[in-house]
Amino acid sequence: MNKGELIDAIAKGSGLTKAASEKALNAALGAITGALKKGQRVGLVGFGSWKVVNRAARKGKNPQTGAVINIPAKKVVKFKAGADMSL
Repeated sequence: MNKGELIDAIAKGSGLTKAASEKALNAALGAITGALKKGQRVGLVGFGSWKVVNRAARKGKNPQTGAVINIPAKKVVKFKAGADMSL
């Protein structure tokens, strides 16, 4: 499912127009992104949670040359599915 299909599903399930559904989805995604940028954890009960974690610096290999390269530390977003997400 892509963003357009998700907007269609929101519109169908909520009775909102597609334009209103798109605004609602964009607002929700913007709020989640904003919270993560501040380093906050975002949790939706029954769906899952996102959090920012620090990934340590490490060594890697260039797959073409085999040369060892340094991969710098950085912050990444981790998602953990909630218990209700089991299929």
